[in-house]
Amino acid sequence: MRRADRLFLIIHALRGRRTALPARQLAETLGVSLRTVYRDVADLQLSGVPIEGEAGVGYVLRKGADIPPLMFNADELESLVVGTRFVRAFAGKRLAGGAKAALLKIEAVLPPELKQRASRSRILAPASWYEAKSGLIDRLHEAIAANRVLRLAYRDEAGRESAREVEPLCLAFWGGVWTLGAWCRLRTDFRNFRPDRIASFDPTGEIFAETVERGFAAYLRATGGADEAALDV
Repeated sequence: MRRADRLFLIIHALRGRRTALPARQLAETLGVSLRTVYRDVADLQLSGVPIEGEAGVGYVLRKGADIPPLMFNADELESLVVGTRFVRAFAGKRLAGGAKAALLKIEAVLPPELKQRASRSRILAPASWYEAKSGLIDRLHEAIAANRVLRLAYRDEAGRESAREVEPLCLAFWGGVWTLGAWCRLRTDFRNFRPDRIASFDPTGEIFAETVERGFAAYLRATGGADEAALDV
């Protein structure tokens, strides 16, 4: 866990408490040593955060220095919880870690009744999806972010294999399969490739630049999706 995330969670773990929170409990929650907690709290105090207490006793935020909670209603919170469950199940290890950390931050600032509502949600996702578990989605996601041209050994529905050089633009999950949206240099057109049919792939070493004709927005228009500017992000 990044140090900035630890400091955030320490502050919000103390929010609204009437009794001191033992450093050992903070250490167990954050998965760090007692020494790390002592150092982080001391740094927060030096930076002006009104934390009172000491090692061996516990810590509280000074009265009147409480931090207001995030303003989520029950339905909004359940949407976030369910969303993070799906990300953790399907979207690869890197985003799964981000989703877990985000949910930890959200839950740290929730009143007890909303935290209990979140834990009771009956909308679940499988523990892992093959492409996510294998690291394939992480590798494709990394290539998209870095604009790396990929060389694919790809099998079609009939099992015929072809070699493709593609400019990867996006990943989409359709509830049963992933697709990789890309500009295919062999077909000189946009194509969707199923990751589970990619026999192997490697970066060519070339970095591509998106253009008006061959970029993400053009892909969305060509495939009937929304214009990039209209997407909710």
